[in-house]
Order: sequence, then structure tokens, then C-alpha cells
Amino acid sequence: MNKRRVVVTGLGVISPLGTGITEFWSGLKEGRSGIVRITHFDSTLFDCQIAGMVPNYNPLDHFNSKEARTIADFVQFACIASKEALAAAQFDPQKVDLDRVGVLVGSGIGSILTFEEEHRKFMEKGPSRISPHFIPKMIINEAAGHVSIQCGARGINTCVATACSTATNAIGDALRFIQYGDADMMIAGGTESANTELGMGGFCALKALSTKRNNDPQKASRPFDMDRDGFVMGEGAGIAILEELSHAKKRGAPILCELVGYGRTGDAYHITAPHPEGIGGAKAMELAIHDAGLTPKDISYINAHGTSTKLNDKIETMAIKRVFGDLAKKVPISSTKSMTGHLLGAAGGVEFAASVLAVMNDIIPPTINYETPDPDCDLDYVPNVARRAKVNVAMSNSLGFGGHNATVVVKKFQE
Repeated sequence: MNKRRVVVTGLGVISPLGTGITEFWSGLKEGRSGIVRITHFDSTLFDCQIAGMVPNYNPLDHFNSKEARTIADFVQFACIASKEALAAAQFDPQKVDLDRVGVLVGSGIGSILTFEEEHRKFMEKGPSRISPHFIPKMIINEAAGHVSIQCGARGINTCVATACSTATNAIGDALRFIQYGDADMMIAGGTESANTELGMGGFCALKALSTKRNNDPQKASRPFDMDRDGFVMGEGAGIAILEELSHAKKRGAPILCELVGYGRTGDAYHITAPHPEGIGGAKAMELAIHDAGLTPKDISYINAHGTSTKLNDKIETMAIKRVFGDLAKKVPISSTKSMTGHLLGAAGGVEFAASVLAVMNDIIPPTINYETPDPDCDLDYVPNVARRAKVNVAMSNSLGFGGHNATVVVKKFQE
């Protein structure tokens, strides 16, 4: 069976660099950090006291007062990013078959804040005070549900939860739905808002977060740098509009690039640590490149998972070497998590957007805070300053707890 061609026609992002693609892309090009001290709760008891927060976020700028109270932040973020992406794609619900428009939006955690708030009510006042909105606010699939209601999409409506690989799996699975004829258009990506006391405490307990730079938060996320000491949590959403090529052309939609490859694997090794030889991550890259009908020499840029943890950055570097061999030191690599922090289930969505924008603009965003080379991480990480370069093909990696690995490949659109 010949797979149908799939193009990207819209992007939407809300992130620690700001709300909207313009703010996001400007921040990446400038090498600006969105990491700040936590102020929405008392973080003084926590080892990590910093996070990537959506700046100046007020739900009442986007929702009425009832919606702001009853829709969780992670769902709000998905709706905001989807609205931007659909507008960019020039989506008109009157001019498409809504039964052929689907939604695949995932989250790694859902609304942990809702758990915290409702459990507090239960402990203090008993079960009768639990909100009827508790379940609808906290469950992960409500992001996809609300997005479909917002735009009227009646096709495939589902979600995925594969930790830090969530959004990349969502985009890749949506690609498959279109390629094999189950949909003509998909709204796909990930969303997350887990910067809460319990969320922060849980990741601190795992010893996964940066703790050395609480007083210098913008320097804390430093992927591939020798002095990295853990990741920094972020929040937001990244959404892409994917369409079958002829469907996009018929609508006169803008074509940003073509989505050509997808690979996903499991490490079958450990619940939090990557395989020590990078086998699973390497295989996901190999599968994505093969699926795209390309070879490693065709890859112009890799948006790395690059979390700023000792283990991930070393193993991902090893995996890239496994796939690219002698070419590994020639392909530019960067981690935009150095600027946004780690958006968990939304990470792959905002990094997909960064990859598409790199292809569109022939600009590679930098890895900021790269100051001291690590002998175990000895590739070209585009240190500190964005680079102008011809980006014909970009690849984005996501590696999640549980051994989930996912990679997608985009390229400049050609007839």
C-alpha cells in the first residue's frame, strides 16, 4: 500500500518562552532562557526551586471565568496552542469534512494540581466536598476532548501517554492515521502543567532535577555540558496541524514542511534509565530515517532530547554515534530544553515546532549554557548562539521514562 503524503500546515506553542509561535521562535533564536524561581508556591523546602513557567499567563485572557475554574491548566494550554495552530493553517470548519478531522493530543501526567487540591479537600472536609469537576479536570484524555469540542473535529479522537515521548508519539501516530487513510487532517501534539508541589517533590525524590543553580535559574538547564546536574521542569503545549497533501492543497492551506518519517521503540531495560548502550534510542532514529526514505547523511539537524541529566545526554550522544557513525560529528545537534526546560509530555510538541521552524528558516537554535565540554558528549551541539545553515531535513528525538523512544523526521516541502 502506498502511504499518502503528509504535510504540516499549522503550529501552535505555549511555553516558558511565551505564548505563540512568534515569541517561541524569537526566544530560541536569541538563546533566551525561560527558567525562573518558583513563586506560585513556597519552594524553600525543595531541593529544586526553579522551573520553566508560562510567563504572564492569565486564563481569563483565553477563557471565561467558569471555564478558567473548571478546565485544568494542561487542557487550557492544549486549547490555546491548538487554536493558534488551526488559525495558522487557515482552518475553516465550514469547508472541511469534520468527520475526517481528528485529534491526538497527549500528556505525560495530566492535572496533578487537581489531585492535590481535591485530596486536600477530602482530608480536611470529607468526601462530600470533592468537586464534581475532579475527574474531568484531571484525566489525560480531556485535552483531546476539549480540543475537538473547540473546533468541531468529529474524526479520530484519542490520546497517548508515554512520559517524555508523549507528544512525539502523538505526532507520529497521527502521521500514520493520515498516511493509511483513517483521517485527512489531524490536530496532534502534547501538553503539560506539572510544576506543582507534588510534581516537583516527586521529581526531586528521583534526584532528576537540577539543584545547583537555584539562585541562577537561567543557567540551570545545560544539556551536554560537563557541569549539568539535572533537568528543569517546564510547562506548556506544542500542537501541529497535519494534513494529507491533496487535502491541504484543495483548501489552499500554507504548507510549512513535509512530515516524512517516524520511528518508535522500547528499551525493555529500566523504568527511568535509558539503555546503557543507547540501543532503543538508536533504533528509533534508524526506523524514522528509513521510514522517510533517507539515509543518515541526509539529516541536516537533530533536535535532541537533551535533558541536561548526566545519563540521558551521554546515552543520547552514544545513540547518535551508533546511527551516524563517522557523520555524527558533522551533523548539528541542539537541545532547546536549555531554554524551555523539560516540558515532559509536551516536550516533543514544542521541539517538533522548533524543528519545523528550523527547516522553514534555515536557522538552527542553540544549546545555551554550553560552557565546559564533556568528553562523553563530544559532538556539535551548536553552543550558545543560533546558527544559519541550510536545513533540508530535521530530526527530533524524544526518550521517555519506561524506555519509550520516539523520533520524527521533517523536510522541506517539494512537489
